Amino acid sequence: MAIDTCSIWQGIITGAVGGALAGLTVWGAGQSQRKWLECLHRKRVNSWLKENIPDKYGNKHRSTRAIASWTNLSEDRVRYICSIHDDIYLSTGEKEDVWGIYGVGRNKKDNKK
Repeated sequence: MAIDTCSIWQGIITGAVGGALAGLTVWGAGQSQRKWLECLHRKRVNSWLKENIPDKYGNKHRSTRAIASWTNLSEDRVRYICSIHDDIYLSTGEKEDVWGIYGVGRNKKDNKK
C-alpha cells in the first residue's frame, strides 16, 4: 500500500486552516462580548450618575464605592468605566475617588489644556 504524501499535506493544511478559523471565531466572539459589556456598563454608570448628581445634600460628585454599590459593579470596574467615559471626570482634591459629570460641576473645556 502506497501512502500519498499529497493527501497527507492536504489534510495537515486543512486542519491548520480550520483550527485557525475556529480560533479567530472564538477570539472575535470574546471581543464582541467585551465591547458589548463595556457599552452596557458605561450606560448604567452614566445614567445612575445623571439621576444622582447632585444628591440630596447638593454634592456634585459621587464616590466609586457608592456608584459600585448602586450599579452592582465592582469598584475596579467602576473606576475603569468612569476613566474611559467621555462625560465623566475624576474630581481632584478629594480623599477618595469621586466622580462627576461634565456640565453639572465642571465644563469639558475647563479640563482641556
